[in-house]
Amino acid sequence: MNGFSPATGPRTVGQTPPAPLVPAEKTISASKKQPPPESKEGIRVRQLVILSFWAIVIFLGVPIWLWTTSIHRARLPLQEMMDWADGRACKPTFPLQIVVEGSLLQDSEVLRIVRATQHAIDDQNDFSLHHLRLRMGNGLAPFNSSQQQRDTEHSEYTVQKVENIKLTEEKALKIMLVPNGGLTGARATLETQSASLHIEYPPSSVPSASSTSFPLATFIATQLQDLFAEEQALIALALSATPASPAIAGQLPLPSNPQTAGNRESRQGQAKSLSPELATRLANRTTRALKYAPTYHITISLFSPNALPSSWDIESAVDEYLAPLISSASIVSNFTVDTQTQLYASFSRSVQEPQFDAKHGVWTLREKDLGGFINAAEWPLSPSIGDGPTLNFIIYVPDRSFSPLVIKESQASSWLIPQWGGIMILNPPASAPRSQVPAQSLSKEDLQPALLVFSHQLMSFLGAPDSPPSIPLKLQTLTRLRALSLLLSASSTMGSLARLTVALPSIAIPETVSTAVEATMEHLKDSCEALKEGKFTTALNHARIGEMAAERGFFEKSMVGQLYFPDEHKVAVYLPLLGPVGVPLIMSALKEFKRMWSAYRVQP
Repeated sequence: MNGFSPATGPRTVGQTPPAPLVPAEKTISASKKQPPPESKEGIRVRQLVILSFWAIVIFLGVPIWLWTTSIHRARLPLQEMMDWADGRACKPTFPLQIVVEGSLLQDSEVLRIVRATQHAIDDQNDFSLHHLRLRMGNGLAPFNSSQQQRDTEHSEYTVQKVENIKLTEEKALKIMLVPNGGLTGARATLETQSASLHIEYPPSSVPSASSTSFPLATFIATQLQDLFAEEQALIALALSATPASPAIAGQLPLPSNPQTAGNRESRQGQAKSLSPELATRLANRTTRALKYAPTYHITISLFSPNALPSSWDIESAVDEYLAPLISSASIVSNFTVDTQTQLYASFSRSVQEPQFDAKHGVWTLREKDLGGFINAAEWPLSPSIGDGPTLNFIIYVPDRSFSPLVIKESQASSWLIPQWGGIMILNPPASAPRSQVPAQSLSKEDLQPALLVFSHQLMSFLGAPDSPPSIPLKLQTLTRLRALSLLLSASSTMGSLARLTVALPSIAIPETVSTAVEATMEHLKDSCEALKEGKFTTALNHARIGEMAAERGFFEKSMVGQLYFPDEHKVAVYLPLLGPVGVPLIMSALKEFKRMWSAYRVQP
């Protein structure tokens, strides 16, 4: 009987089935030879190779990498820097020395007036950071009111030599006492070109030594408080914008009131904060001023819509009317002056044509058009010259057909642009006939009105107060205000640098920054001490150097560049370099540890 097998085909009965087929893969696998066991010498060589690579990485590569990529951070006095920023390191004070002279009076009378006036000032003053100190012009001064007072009948106990107090203080004001028998009451006259106040009074207003009422002293104290009231307000406004002593920064002296001048006990602890109206007025005045700079550049330009005038005696005019002010203000900043002339320079086309005012017989410009008066497209006005800011003063001579030209609302012929400059429309004299041909040249006398206006505007741009009217007193006030502002600015910069150092631990701090911080601290200390001693010019010089050093340290180029180098960028740089090197090293080390562990486990 035949059968059929799918594997061997047809077969007959009685045949032996064939042996099953062995797959070829199994045959090859069974016949493949295993590698000989690795010798101990080969294992040791492989381990030494792996260890050598890791030794190079750990003992050579890692130190070199740490050394080349380490960030140098110089040590900074962070706590001291924060003390300056928070106002704990310095409490600025402004002791003003006032000299009292009376050539027609005896020393005992002058001394009695000085002592009584000093007590009246102390009673009226509630702003302890700014106080007035009176002394006699012959070198005698009253005891400080905080010291124990002696018997008023013995002048040797109530006066002391000025050398024993402060010879280094700068004289802020000189008071001249002038008896005048023709007066029924005292009157004060302040000189505009010197820091002198003349007090004329009837001789009967000086009471005897035993009298307790002294109206002349109260009058003098009130005049002094009024003279320095705006300075005190500006100092309080500057301090109110800082975190230093908020309970004191906003204080102002109470209004002078002769009836309550003697009641000091009832006024203890009282303080008057800046009123919103006064603060707004002072803030608006402050916005006109430029930021302090060691040097300012002044550009005086003459623009005319036609060919006349073609020349001007500007050098003589500047020397006569502007140079004295610039020379006096040089204690605060330096100034450079340059001039230029532009003919056929009409004002901007965006300004409406002047309208004739028949009532006043003048041509007028609308006040809302003054902002577009400057023809920036055609007038060559450089925005900046050198490192310091530039002040532009423009003299515009209108065409005869549109003169005199004034502002419609105020009838004024000049205005200023905050933190930029001033403009003066130089109209011909009122007596000149309208048909008269314009002069070909402007003389020194013709330029006098414009330069006097520019002098007043220059004081506003520098940040000088509006009162008192005395130019020397304004410059003294400006010196004190600038010293304070630079002191506060440098202190704030120190605080910002300290906070930046703490917030960014990966930022580099070179040694130049540490040197700048040390210089800033030193000059800030000197400036603070000079303020307390009444040496305000010295305080300004130290504060100026300190502020420059603080800015130099804060804006160090090598340090600022680290602010824009995030950690993600470091990963993107190192990963392509370390990946191909690190993966083989790690895998070989893991494989070797695995082999060693397996060999350890099979050992008996």
